Order: sequence, then structure tokens, then C-alpha cells
Amino acid sequence: MRPPPNVIVVLTDQQRWDTTGVHGNPADVTPEFDAIARGGTHFAQALTPQPVCGPARAALQTGRYPTATGVFRNGVPIPTGIPTLASVFAQAGYVTGYIGKWHLGGADAAEAGPVAPERRGGYQRWLASDLLEFTSDAYRTVLFDEQGDPVRLIGFRSDALIDAAIRFVADHHTRPFLLFVSFLEPHHQNATDDYPAPLGYRERYEGRWLPPDLAALTPGAPQGGAHRHLAGYLGQIKRVDEGVGRLRDSLRSLGLTDSTVLAWTADHGSHFRTRNEEYKRSAHDASIRVPLALTGSGFTGGGRVERPVSTIDLMPTLIEAAGLSVPAATQGRSLLPLLGGGDDPERPQEVFVQISESHVGRAVRTARWKYAVSAPQADPWQDAGASHYRETELYDLGTDPYELENLAGLVSHRDVADQLRETLVRAMLRAGEEQPVIEAAPARVLDGRGPEAEVRSMPWDTLPFGHHLRG
Repeated sequence: MRPPPNVIVVLTDQQRWDTTGVHGNPADVTPEFDAIARGGTHFAQALTPQPVCGPARAALQTGRYPTATGVFRNGVPIPTGIPTLASVFAQAGYVTGYIGKWHLGGADAAEAGPVAPERRGGYQRWLASDLLEFTSDAYRTVLFDEQGDPVRLIGFRSDALIDAAIRFVADHHTRPFLLFVSFLEPHHQNATDDYPAPLGYRERYEGRWLPPDLAALTPGAPQGGAHRHLAGYLGQIKRVDEGVGRLRDSLRSLGLTDSTVLAWTADHGSHFRTRNEEYKRSAHDASIRVPLALTGSGFTGGGRVERPVSTIDLMPTLIEAAGLSVPAATQGRSLLPLLGGGDDPERPQEVFVQISESHVGRAVRTARWKYAVSAPQADPWQDAGASHYRETELYDLGTDPYELENLAGLVSHRDVADQLRETLVRAMLRAGEEQPVIEAAPARVLDGRGPEAEVRSMPWDTLPFGHHLRG
């Protein structure tokens, strides 16, 4: 009988999917991630269930939607007593460790660092900061140990976390372990609104790459645009990628490569303030689409999976890969049936996304379409959901992968929107939400062709098939 595998999760913060070479990035930023994806299992269309730090992280730890755990915005701790990734592995005899940014302790900026033991999600070994962006900068990293005491780590921030991860592996490799390594990179440094890369790394990527959405939208972006930040952002990712290479070298040195599952993903992406006044908190792929690849025990040679999946599925996937029982309350589904060209007939074709803080929003994303709605009367900081929504966005990802042409309200796409509205309602109900009323976007008709075409708004009651959508 094969011994239980070790598990390492690498989590970056605010990393777009298209920063990776396997997604066509030409700047050679992620050779290590690309090697993991090509030799292991690459989920090419992976999406976060919530483009906000705390809710996305709660979903990764619990396999449940933010509204199901109550962590629907930042500043809300994971409730005690619910199964988590760490608690399941600990009950199976694993030693569990967490290193880096947590963002689930419920702390504000005045209490950014220590996390009470009961708010650590069941992790036994602990070297973390609740809000690492407030307790560190590029070359000054302060984390907090199991007693809540500050620990100063040496080196560039992501290197310091990698060094700590290697020490954990060296200290605990004689028994099965779960290690979660959570970087701040490539998140901006809040105090300076900048992306401090290691010395010389920003310079490598000046003018190297600008994705189509940022190229098109940057001139009108609030607070400037990505042209000021992208080189530092890519430099941070490059250094993380090199660090993960060192972590994998430690596994090779100890003979643990084949017996360790290593997963790399991000909590959410970044649109660099081109869609709203923040960096994420929108339904666009720039906010919700993330890298996701796994390698090692059971995942080597799994191939490229094109079907859209959610990172809410990572928790049950890792549990099942270790031969453990997935908790009954888990809403994510194991990704194992999709490996090697397999299928999961019961898996929905769409991925469901909840949005908070900027607005109370909901979206579904299929292989081709993006459909998003917003609750106009809801408070995005106080209301986890709403009973009434209005259509705001419809994108055809087949012809417009960077979502530059919003089709919401176009009469030509009414049938598509109606079908996606029904898909969204089903997804909301599966997540445990109430039956919503979704109002159609104001009807629009294109009177010509091409970018100069006139658009006319029409009341729905003038259209033979028009109606306000109801649940």
C-alpha cells in the first residue's frame, strides 16, 4: 500500500493567470510554474470563487463558498468548528504547517500580525501574519510564531518565506505533512501603492509585456495605470518562481518529489484599477482567473484540463488525493476525475463567483461566456447577498477574451443572456443562496456595424420577447 503523500500548497496573492508562460506570456517570468504545469496537471481555466483576499482564502481552506462560511468580505474570521483543510489532515495524523499571509484572523490594520490559536484554521505549526502587507516590506519581513511573538526573517520577503518552508520540510519530512505557503507577492505594498521587486528585477521587465485589457484600458484608468507597476509586479512573480524552484530542490534532496503533491495557485488576479478604483473586486477574468497547476503524487502526467474549474475545488481535491474523506459540508468537487482527459458528468459546466466590497455581485463563467449581475440596493460591506439583482455584463470570451466589449442588453444576445441567467440562478441555489430576481439590462440595438455603430436603448415592453427576468 502506497504511503500517504505529503502536500504543499503555494499561494500567490493577486497573480493573473496570463503572467505564466503556459498561458502565452512572452517575458519568461515563470519557468518553474510552467514546468509544473507541463509535467503535472494544469487547469488552464481556473477561477476564484471570490476576487477578494479573505473570502478567497476562506474558500481555499474550507471548500465552501464565502456566503456559506460567513467570510463574504475581508475582516471576517473563519468560524471555529467547521472542517478545514488543516483539520482534516491533522485528524489523519499529518503535521500541518502554515507560513506567510493568513488574512482570516478578523484583525484590522491596528492588529495586523498575531492570530489567536483558535483562528488559525486548525494549523498546528505556525509562522504567519494576518495582514503581511502591514507587517513587512520588501526586505523587512516580520511574522508571528505559535506563541504570537514576532519573528524577523532575513532576505527579500518571498525568499524569507521559501527559506522557512524549506526548514519546515527538513524538520518534518519523517512523517506525512501538509504545508501551506502563502506569499504576499505580487500584491502591491499598501503604504506606497507600489510593487517592490528585488533589486534589478523590475528592470528586467520594463516594457516587456502589457496584456490587451491593460493596453486598451490603462489610459482611462483611475489613479494611473499598469504601465507604472507591471514591471515590478512581474519581477516579484519571477522571484517567487525561483523560490519555488529551490523548494522543489529541497524535495529532490530528501527523495520526496514523487511522494509529495505540490499545488500552485493564487487567491485572485488584478485588473490594475482599470475596472474600478481597486485592483480586483470585479467579475472580469483579470480579477477572477488565476494560475492552477499540481504535480507529484497522482498528478504527474495529468495533462492540461481546459474545462473551467474553481479554486474552491482544491481543498476536496487534495483531501481525496491523500486518500481521506471529504467533509460532507464541502461545496467544492474533487478535480481528480478530470485528470488524464477524464470527465465528471455531475460537475456543472460553469464556475460560480460571488463579489463583495465594491458591490454585491454574482457571476457565472463558462468556457465561452461571462455573465454578471449586481445588486443596486445592497451594501457591499454589510450584505452577503441580495434578493434583487440587475444584469451588468455579458462577454463572449470566444471572440473577446480580454472582455473589452460588454454585450449586456443587446437584443441580438437576449437569448444567450436568458440562458445564462437561468444558469446563474441554479448556481446561486446550489451555493445555498435564496432565489433571486434578476432584472434585465436596458435593451440596446446596434443600428450599424463596426466600432462606430450607433446604439439605441429600447424599453423592454416594445419588444415581442422582452420581459424583466424573474427567478
